[in-house]
Amino acid sequence: MDYAEMSAKKLLETLNDVDEQDTLEAKSLRDDTSRSILETVCSFSNEPGLGGGVIVIGIAESKNADGSRYVVDGVDDPDKAQLDLATQCKSAFNTPIYPTIKVEKLCRKTVLKVIVDEVPFGRKPVYFKKDGLPKGAYRRIGSADLVATEEDLWRFYEDPESKYDETPVKYSSLADVDERAVQRYRQMRKKVDPDAVELEYETPELLAALGCTNKENPKELNMAGMLLFGNELAIKRACARARVDYIRILGNDWHAVADQFDAVDTYAPIFLMVDKLMSIIYGELTTRHRFHRDSIQPETEKFPVEVMREALVNMLMHRDYRHGQFTQIIRYDNRIEICNSGCSLKPDDMLGMKGSVTRNDTIARVCHDTKLAETKGSGIDRMWRKMVEAGLSRPTMESDRTASTFTIRLLLCHFFSEETLDWLKQFAAYELNDDQRTALVFLREVGALDAVAYRQLTGCNPKLVAKELAGIKDQGLMIQKGRARGTYYVPSEKLQGTSQLAGLISQPTGLISQPQAVTGTPLAVNTTPPAANTIPPAANTIPLPRDLEDDLAKLKGKASAEVLSCLIVRLCSCCPMTNEMLQAYLKRGKVTINKLVTPLIGKRIDYLYPMMPHHPRQAYVAKVGVESGG
Repeated sequence: MDYAEMSAKKLLETLNDVDEQDTLEAKSLRDDTSRSILETVCSFSNEPGLGGGVIVIGIAESKNADGSRYVVDGVDDPDKAQLDLATQCKSAFNTPIYPTIKVEKLCRKTVLKVIVDEVPFGRKPVYFKKDGLPKGAYRRIGSADLVATEEDLWRFYEDPESKYDETPVKYSSLADVDERAVQRYRQMRKKVDPDAVELEYETPELLAALGCTNKENPKELNMAGMLLFGNELAIKRACARARVDYIRILGNDWHAVADQFDAVDTYAPIFLMVDKLMSIIYGELTTRHRFHRDSIQPETEKFPVEVMREALVNMLMHRDYRHGQFTQIIRYDNRIEICNSGCSLKPDDMLGMKGSVTRNDTIARVCHDTKLAETKGSGIDRMWRKMVEAGLSRPTMESDRTASTFTIRLLLCHFFSEETLDWLKQFAAYELNDDQRTALVFLREVGALDAVAYRQLTGCNPKLVAKELAGIKDQGLMIQKGRARGTYYVPSEKLQGTSQLAGLISQPTGLISQPQAVTGTPLAVNTTPPAANTIPPAANTIPLPRDLEDDLAKLKGKASAEVLSCLIVRLCSCCPMTNEMLQAYLKRGKVTINKLVTPLIGKRIDYLYPMMPHHPRQAYVAKVGVESGG
């Protein structure tokens, strides 16, 4: 029933006939708080498949002699009520909500009919900013607004529409197929199941059987067929965002200086892409040291090849090809970061746990059938297990719904150098287990640590994380900052005094062997030492390019968001910029800067300390290769 088309009089009759419904709610400004009204707005916006709902403000519940349950109590100041509601809907949630508000007369009193639309898949879940997830999100179950649980969040992350990888690719044909990729599929499938019936098919029938062609026109590929088996030119034409960039950074920090990085961009079908990327990356990985119960001893061993391969397959299988930016594999001296387009479809607290929600069903199915990817839901778990078996720390992960990115970090700093091993020997007298020792190295490298990073880094039982962090703190090695969910830890003076920790990030001891590009030619690695990883104390101490100084001087009064965003990117390309520094340069308040910075993260700028977004000295740096104008 379309309540949005009904008059207020008809809605009142409906309420008295059948009471409140899943898409119809009555509110009274005399009995209901603004929070109660906003909770209904939130639930209508979120509930999958509901299509939104209608709130009638100015109708109260009351037992009347005639048996009617709802009566009109009206809205005394409709102009103020509309303004208050519209303002709160725009500012209270993580994403602005813009309801349609209509004023009507009913029983000689004024009522408001508020029409709330269900938000698109990519903007869910809607939640109260101050409460966070999951308790700030609401679902509409029957006529009730219920606080979402962790399990409920999964429904918000699932696209109810057909998957993007099933979309037909216009003007494509079987001539766009790379037969090398098809042959690679056949080889891998035969190892898994030599009797698989599809192995007997010719290429056209094989692609159709795998669901890689347009159902209406089998001579045309869909997006899954293009990404899995298409040739390089066809992929560039059909899905330019499928590019993967491998970027080599000198040192441990992201720098926007052109002569301090090298990059290789790659287009290839997924069945060939994995091997290409492995040939670029794996030759660089060096030896490492591991903990033993009674001592710390060096052992020479390659980084587990299964871990890197699984990380790359998950990257290609789960990435968002619809709206995403290029995927980047960034090689620092102390870590590898894979920044993928598309946030995780699982809640943040469930990252790394068994079970998965796939974004590209057809691609995932084909990858699983060939064992290119592990059994569904076990890939990350297997990576963690292999890292632990090799004596290494676990990967850390971050899902950013705002920037729509998912980042996994393989911390190569835990291939402990002799200097690091000597440094750790200073803590032999402390009561520390292997996980707590690892946390000290993380503190030394990153400068701050929180519970989420500790759990991902060590695989510690979530119930023991607080106890183990308290054990380090109680021994005077780190200091607790913040409260509740915002709690984090920084090195204490005792810990800082044990080494050159003032700089926080250890400097590289030398470049390792150069990776090979896809073309077979070596990457030219610049040997210029990276700039120190420091944030200037005040904006007016930073020398800026003359043209940027001139543009900042012209900035008076109002300016468009795009102009301000371009200036932010240009400032961040000069040096790491804190929120306070951007406020000073742009002469804008904190709230305005936050609104401008948020959509730029992951697209045009990045965190200076990406392994911990809430780092106490967090700042922003421009992404390599991104123009300030967009």
